[in-house]
Amino acid sequence: MATEDHDYTTSSNMIKLDYSVHKYSSVSPNFTAQHIQENKQTDQSSRWSSDSNIPPQYITLKLSKLSIVKTITFGKYEKNHVCNLKKFKIFVGLNDEHMMELLDTGLRNDNVEETFMLKHKIGGRDFPCRYVKIMPLQSWGPCFNFSIWFVEMNGISDPEVVEPALEWFKQYQKREAIRLCLKHFRQMNYNDAFEVLQRETNVELEDPILSRLHRLLVEDGDYEAAETFMEKALVDGLLDTYISQQEYRAVWRTLSSERPQPGMRGGHQMCMDPNTETIYLLGGWDGNQDLSDLWTYQVSRREWTLISRDTELQGGPSARSCHKMCLDPERRQIFTLGRYLDTQFRSANNLRSDFYMYDIDTNRWTQITEDTA
Repeated sequence: MATEDHDYTTSSNMIKLDYSVHKYSSVSPNFTAQHIQENKQTDQSSRWSSDSNIPPQYITLKLSKLSIVKTITFGKYEKNHVCNLKKFKIFVGLNDEHMMELLDTGLRNDNVEETFMLKHKIGGRDFPCRYVKIMPLQSWGPCFNFSIWFVEMNGISDPEVVEPALEWFKQYQKREAIRLCLKHFRQMNYNDAFEVLQRETNVELEDPILSRLHRLLVEDGDYEAAETFMEKALVDGLLDTYISQQEYRAVWRTLSSERPQPGMRGGHQMCMDPNTETIYLLGGWDGNQDLSDLWTYQVSRREWTLISRDTELQGGPSARSCHKMCLDPERRQIFTLGRYLDTQFRSANNLRSDFYMYDIDTNRWTQITEDTA
């Protein structure tokens, strides 16, 4: 996404990077690629435009010096435009044949320039590049060609910074090439070649913990030991980062009880006392009639207890469904209000919003008012 809210030019080494257009996939007449080097927001013709929207379409820029590119800015036309890039990717490389993807994003369809931070570190170290490829994927107007109006890049081109980064990056590439060979040897079960290459280069394929898991699971086929290994990794916090990125998913299971429990119903009401982990269930509709029973469910013991078969006989609410209920855990009191009546049973006498309070400790109902209206 655009990053106008951040300042990426705080480094004293950050400068505007000079570049030239190296090559492009296609071009429409009068909309040449060199136009993107000038920011002419009011000139509709000052842009590079492809002559097709069929992928792959791209424009590759060549930096005047080997540089560490940190930001890229896209200028736009003064008005919304159907050819603006809704989606695009950016790749960089030391040459134009082998490039890595750094960014997958899009521009807003407005006239405000947007600046994006580019990935410029691998293994905690800056890496340089010479070529930058912009690959349009989708324009804001369906079936329209792609247009880029202006591009500016900022970063570091100081040789004292770039040359050590280049040397480190070359060594990094060598290590990665060796690791790929080690991975191939292990997959093909070339154990002797694997051991010789690892010994001669002193390059580890992976963390020793992963190597141990591979041995247990792939070489030994010891699934129980692999499960134990993963359980220990979970306890040790090795999977915390992965777990924190996962979405929560509800898992339902049926709770059964050997003791009597409420029958089927709908329109009932439940509330919970968090201090005692007790759920209270009142009333509902069983498909034939409204109910007036009161139950508790003890979460820790997974047990239902019938408090009353008919709360109306104890001075409490009559049979009902679709009422409202809440619990005060400090006073240990339950409050219930109203009920649903089918239209055929409604009358001036029974269409009332009655209000009751139930004291848990004394097991006593009190009618606060017959009709809150």
